[in-house]
Amino acid sequence: MMTIKEVFNLRSQGHIEAAYEAARAIYSEDKSPYSSTAMFLSAKDMQKLYLDNGQTFEANKIQLALQRLQQHTPEHLLLGCWGEELAVEYLQKKGYTIIERDWHSSHRDIDIIAHNDSTIIFVEVKTRRNRLFTEPEAAVNHQKLRNLQLAINHYINFRKIDSPFRFDVITIVGQVGCINPEINHIEDFHLL
Repeated sequence: MMTIKEVFNLRSQGHIEAAYEAARAIYSEDKSPYSSTAMFLSAKDMQKLYLDNGQTFEANKIQLALQRLQQHTPEHLLLGCWGEELAVEYLQKKGYTIIERDWHSSHRDIDIIAHNDSTIIFVEVKTRRNRLFTEPEAAVNHQKLRNLQLAINHYINFRKIDSPFRFDVITIVGQVGCINPEINHIEDFHLL
């Protein structure tokens, strides 16, 4: 059986049907929030594919499944995973190569590690439904920056990186599945 990471890779490569089938297989055995999110995002892709092909009956069937799935997956997890997926797509469209996603160093993680020209870019993604309470980048506070700095240092030492690097923040504002979310890419965000 494939892994969830492989499902996300299939999606990013445009293999929508294969990603959907793999996500279904994983979700049938694992109802964790992460597999639920992979299933949700793959199903949304499949629904769009059906609609683009004029297959409204199949698209409606997926809509019913999505509604059931959404009831069992915490909204903040769906929102966060959706935001990270959008950030990856955004970076790829700008010519970045994604090296790693959700890289862990103990209990610290780096959302996206990418490469552009000769620079390694460490990316923190912050997704919010709206700006009612604060700007999304405000969540990258002192403690978060400290944890990111430790994780980045670990990654550089672990992978023996000797090329230039920087830290970016990508903010996404919108509801899961909305057509035009607001994406803001803050390059070279100050790391302490």
